Amino acid sequence: MLIIGFGTTLHFWFEWSNYWRPITIIAAVNESTWEHFKMAFWPSLIWGAIEYPYLRDEVVNFLPAKVLGLLTMPAVTMILFYGYTFLTGHHYLIADVAVFILSVISGQYVSYRVFTDSKKMDRKYDVLAAIVLVVMIGAFSLLSQYPPRNFLFRHPDSNEYGILSEYDH
Repeated sequence: MLIIGFGTTLHFWFEWSNYWRPITIIAAVNESTWEHFKMAFWPSLIWGAIEYPYLRDEVVNFLPAKVLGLLTMPAVTMILFYGYTFLTGHHYLIADVAVFILSVISGQYVSYRVFTDSKKMDRKYDVLAAIVLVVMIGAFSLLSQYPPRNFLFRHPDSNEYGILSEYDH
């Protein structure tokens, strides 16, 4: 629930901060799919950092488990969001909220399943997970500022990318 609650508030932080640019690293800057990925990523990453000291001696595969969970959330979001909007021809706020909640739950479930597995993964998976995590942190930190011209980054109403011109103050 903490991830979902915190992630939901990230939708509004940019506006609440009076459009303070540094907050765009973690806060949503428009209604694109990418910005909704950020709303699940940062709270989940922070939650993982909080969990680590308490779970590191109790579970196996912590880092690969968390990274797989972080990768699961945008995948579930894309499948559910683009699936239902393809079928209905529209997006609906209540469905978008449900997609967000289901993606966070799915990511946490995948993490739980992997780190409660009794078999320790080979060390190379820890290294791979660390590399993927660094890439994800970099992407989520920078791509709102410098978005590629890709459908994931396009605001659905204005067809603009990244920080919308209406926010430039």
